[in-house]
Amino acid sequence: MTVATQTHTDFDHARAESFANRMVDNINQASLALMTSIGHRTGLLDALARLDWPTSDALADAADLDERYVREWLGAMVTGRIVDYNPDRRTYQLPAEHAACLTRDAGGDNIAQTIQWFSVLDGVEDKVVDSFKNGGGVHYCHFDRFHEVMASESDMTVVGALREHILPLVPGLIDQLHAGINVLEIGCGSGRATCRLAELFPNSTFTAYDLCDDAIAAGQQTKQAKGLTNAILAVNDITHLRESSEFDLILAFDVIHDQKSPAVVLENVYSALKPGGVFLMQDIAASSYLQNNMDHMFGPFFYTISTMHCMTVSLAQGGQGLGTVWGRELAVEMLDHAGFTDVNVHELPHDVINNYYVMKRP
Repeated sequence: MTVATQTHTDFDHARAESFANRMVDNINQASLALMTSIGHRTGLLDALARLDWPTSDALADAADLDERYVREWLGAMVTGRIVDYNPDRRTYQLPAEHAACLTRDAGGDNIAQTIQWFSVLDGVEDKVVDSFKNGGGVHYCHFDRFHEVMASESDMTVVGALREHILPLVPGLIDQLHAGINVLEIGCGSGRATCRLAELFPNSTFTAYDLCDDAIAAGQQTKQAKGLTNAILAVNDITHLRESSEFDLILAFDVIHDQKSPAVVLENVYSALKPGGVFLMQDIAASSYLQNNMDHMFGPFFYTISTMHCMTVSLAQGGQGLGTVWGRELAVEMLDHAGFTDVNVHELPHDVINNYYVMKRP
């Protein structure tokens, strides 16, 4: 791409040309992100992975979709080098190496699931721009499909990994859950983790709180469908959590950095735990210092989702606006201030996005 510039003795034309080409590539990559999200939502990626070099008609039939839309979608995916194309037969293939991170069969490795966030965030762009100009923030209620996409994300990183990866971080916890303990999940969203735990451990009692009515309503449906009698899901602002020394285990999955008053919430968690009780917190794996995130594989994504969601929903409530990338250093500092003086931080191979913090109330 040729860049028009004003004459300047220090102007690096090669650098300008390289950067302009990079921005053109960003346009194409953003386009592919949108098409990948559509491929996930419509089931096209899953259908294509199951078929052996189908035509656009065969793929549309398999996915029960309109062929003209499918053919144009394939155009984007072929020129984007995601899908292979045989021009003589006009057939298409999703290589197995690509399907390994783009289909539902990929489980926690399914990047197409995460890419959905961009369409969710695009829906509030006007409101975020207004907040840039006037301050304040954008409330949860303005985000279409937020809880739907968040629940799917939770299925990948949390729900499917509870028994094998997450609970074993606390020695003896699984035995305690089988015997029967009192558990609270804060910021539970649609309650899928709580409902799964209630299924696995019928002798334990589970309470789950979230700020949003629609999320709890979805959780109630899951609870009823599974016939769970040992789970309670309720709308509750955890900034005003009033329980004292009541729970053996408190869980917070990707929750604290969204809060209007995260320090208050952490203090409430400490108070709600019984002495010796465990707090298990999942949160974003990043540094609190920008310079340490320069080479982070998800750096731009984290700061973008913070601007467009995590920070702004806190500011919309008159909150601190801590943001997605509050980071490990600040997290440990705030946990210590809340009373958790012995914090263990874990990284799990199934979840490259988050750290897992384990601590006890003395």
